[in-house]
Amino acid sequence: MAASDLLRKLSERAKAAEDHAAAAKTQAHAELERTADEARASAESEAQKLRAQAQAAGAEISASWDDVQRSWDAHLAQARTDMQRRKAQFDASTAAANAKRADENAAMAIDYAYTAIDWADSAVLDAILAQHEADEAAAAAKR
Repeated sequence: MAASDLLRKLSERAKAAEDHAAAAKTQAHAELERTADEARASAESEAQKLRAQAQAAGAEISASWDDVQRSWDAHLAQARTDMQRRKAQFDASTAAANAKRADENAAMAIDYAYTAIDWADSAVLDAILAQHEADEAAAAAKR
């Protein structure tokens, strides 16, 4: 799939996430918990696919992406631990603090994704430019 097509797919996925968040505001607690669990499982599945793709690409993927993946894995592990701990605490003040922390974590994840989209945009343009340069070099070689 071309990089520009992947960027379109990313945009569609961001819209779906926005729609999920809007719908979640009207869901009952049990339904919302189920929806959140499904979203978490989907995110884990996508992360595993990304790890597999990165391993398959091997040396073609820069070491910095490997570092990003390890950092993201550590973040996800900590988020899971935090969520399990929060579920074990039920008093009102703790619940309010947990809600605030969850909102801050969501905001940080969105900021991270926003930056990732900027980098994806830059990478797509670099890929298109590299293809143009390859095409031009091939044309020049034929002359």
